[in-house]
Amino acid sequence: MSSTSYIRLSATIIFLGIALAALGAHAFADLIATHGKKAQWDTAILYHLVHGVALFTIALHGGKPRGFWFLFGGIVLFCGGIYILALTGFTGIALLIPTGGVSFLIGWAFWIFSPKMKNSGSPQ
Repeated sequence: MSSTSYIRLSATIIFLGIALAALGAHAFADLIATHGKKAQWDTAILYHLVHGVALFTIALHGGKPRGFWFLFGGIVLFCGGIYILALTGFTGIALLIPTGGVSFLIGWAFWIFSPKMKNSGSPQ
């Protein structure tokens, strides 16, 4: 993927996070409340946007490390799992949520334990 593709993907992730926040506060509010998952929805939005900004920052600095894809996977699995749970009440999806959390941890571990950094601040 090109740097531009990483930037566009990251911007799309942030766009979706903002859209889901608005939908959760308005169009889906009653449905989320029916399942008693408002706090979980808010947590998913927080993690979605924080990690979306992290992806965007990595992309802007030209980083394309594996850590990028683990953070991306965390958004899909952790946040996506919570979104599905909050909207449907389907508890079978709950196994994806901790897997997404582990994916976030692995993504950040790439920066903690990387033996060297390029000038961009991304692990090699």
